[in-house]
Amino acid sequence: MAIKDILTVVDYDGRRPAAKVAAELARFLDAHLTGLSMSQTPTMPAPGIAPGSAALMESIREAWFDRARNADAAFQEIARLAGVRYESAIVEATGDGYFAELVRRSRLSDLVVIGQDNPDAPEPMRSALIEAMLFEGGAPTLMVPYIGADDFSPRRALVAWDGSATAARAVRAGLPLLAASESVTVLLVGSRPAEGASDIAVYLDRHGLKVEVKQTPAAGVPVADVLLNTVSDGGFDWVVMGAYGHSRVREFLFGGATRDILQEMTVPLLMAH
Repeated sequence: MAIKDILTVVDYDGRRPAAKVAAELARFLDAHLTGLSMSQTPTMPAPGIAPGSAALMESIREAWFDRARNADAAFQEIARLAGVRYESAIVEATGDGYFAELVRRSRLSDLVVIGQDNPDAPEPMRSALIEAMLFEGGAPTLMVPYIGADDFSPRRALVAWDGSATAARAVRAGLPLLAASESVTVLLVGSRPAEGASDIAVYLDRHGLKVEVKQTPAAGVPVADVLLNTVSDGGFDWVVMGAYGHSRVREFLFGGATRDILQEMTVPLLMAH
């Protein structure tokens, strides 16, 4: 399936690398781009409690709206410079279903692009938003590192493969970008071959992709570190992998790799659940 509808959540501050990557992908894929900026709505106090607090809450709400409006203007300039078809909107997040509107809008997108949380310019509840998009939105999600990837191009791709259904969904979601890559490497971590190791190579070959299958023993090293080292040593531009999680406790699981990769990622990471 072609990627023709891209949605990005716009950062309030900083260089906004996710919006820039989303605009570059929209240009590269001739896709429509939607930028959503989130405005916060504080919970109003009960009537009769803390006189004057309602006015304070409204002042806070207006301040958040101003930040969202500035982010929206920055996104429009990024999209305009990229020369892509685009639209933008300010979405209000409320205590009741905090990310509900963002998630709803993402469900009919081909790809969601969102930035990793920047410790020097933290975004409110960014980790929770990434989880909501991944586990409730249904669209594949491309996470962009805060260190930036302004000139991102999907030339060298690394596929983290363990034979699972989530890994397979991530591969299928990434096919349009994998097809545009100059090289694709499938990485198996551990001493035992992952289920369907030969099948994934055959599958990608049938889609016209020539792949290299590489097996790397973990040797007691955390899976996340193996993946990150492989990305660095191999000069890969982006990674495809499945996202694992417990919906009840909202905790990422992949031998801890999903959570750790999201924290330490240095290149864009395409995930699906």
